[in-house]
Amino acid sequence: MRRPELLLPAGNLEKLRTAVLYGADAVYAGVAGLSLRAASAEMSPDDLAAGIAHAHAAGVRVYAASNTFARDGDLETFRRILPEVVAAGADALIVSDPGLIRLLRKLVPQIPLHLSTQANTTNAEAVRFWRDQGVERIILARELNLADVEKIVAAVPDMELEIFIHGAMCMAYSGRCYLSAWRNRRSANAGDCTQPCRWEYLLRESTRPDDPLILAEDERYSYFLSSKDLCLLPHLPDVLKTGVAGLKVEGRMKSSYYTAVVARVYRQALDALLSEGTGYVCRAEWMDELQKVSHRGYTTGFAFAQEKINETSPGIKNIQTHEPAGVVLEYDPESRQLRIDVRNLLRAGDDVELLLPREVAPVDTGHLTGEQGKALQRVHAGSRIFLPFDRPVPPGALLRKKITPQ
Repeated sequence: MRRPELLLPAGNLEKLRTAVLYGADAVYAGVAGLSLRAASAEMSPDDLAAGIAHAHAAGVRVYAASNTFARDGDLETFRRILPEVVAAGADALIVSDPGLIRLLRKLVPQIPLHLSTQANTTNAEAVRFWRDQGVERIILARELNLADVEKIVAAVPDMELEIFIHGAMCMAYSGRCYLSAWRNRRSANAGDCTQPCRWEYLLRESTRPDDPLILAEDERYSYFLSSKDLCLLPHLPDVLKTGVAGLKVEGRMKSSYYTAVVARVYRQALDALLSEGTGYVCRAEWMDELQKVSHRGYTTGFAFAQEKINETSPGIKNIQTHEPAGVVLEYDPESRQLRIDVRNLLRAGDDVELLLPREVAPVDTGHLTGEQGKALQRVHAGSRIFLPFDRPVPPGALLRKKITPQ
């Protein structure tokens, strides 16, 4: 069975380090101004260089996303930024624009090119076309089912192919949506989506303003524009059977906590599948972990022809049982304490767990100690505290707390 690459999102330097710590084989990070994500999920040249150095030291590859649909001004921007990206040591560039591909083949023919899912590759002839343009890997369109993917892999065995296995899904075809630009003058195709598909809508006929058409089972509003999140964890044997080279998780806009949970779950599941073979079973605790990060319910999307996209409903708009509590800055072996950067309100006695790559360990929060040694009863985000723990922990490890129902 082929060992595929587990590819995690890195919206900033902290998220990149989190992905590396929790088991990514590779990460993808946005090149500022060219990556189809808002500025908050792109990395400056300095951060990109630091992130690549950190990842390479751990044997993890970094792909720089430059997948905007480029205007002439964007091409000039890229000519200016490209030397820094090359100097940083990116392992590949993710692109979607034919003009940018042509430009890159002339300027930096040594850098591998990966074709973005935005390019909407749905058949073997298209794969061959892009291969002939110098592309080395293609992220296939999300609209393909696994049977179609397997056929394309078999038809073009010399091409690396990648698919999405987890994360938010766009209702637009291959993510090419104009709704945000229409509603808010902020284009998703230029990296500035406001996600109006997640808003609440009623459909009204002009002569019946008080009689809205309800398009979902709830009587208040519909989420027919907003899909559940993709999750192929229970179907990893079917995914690996396709023979794809890369398994991609969506979420550069998501939190470091999301990155940590999803990375460690899929890392554990993939390792188990590769070692156990036909004896592999998807474990309930893995799916339970995926309930602990924010999501809109899960679907298999287009992976199986019988399902395709499932819209969300008001009751599953945002499910999450836990939230981040803090990040480990360092471990003091003399006092046997963790120094923590607090990320959410934390009270003495809160139910807190330490998320490690291979285990989840309870943490005693009965004694919150400030940096000046003072005992505290509650601390807010941005505070630095100490918590007792019995063994060393790598910097960057995440703590989470159980959300108390209101």
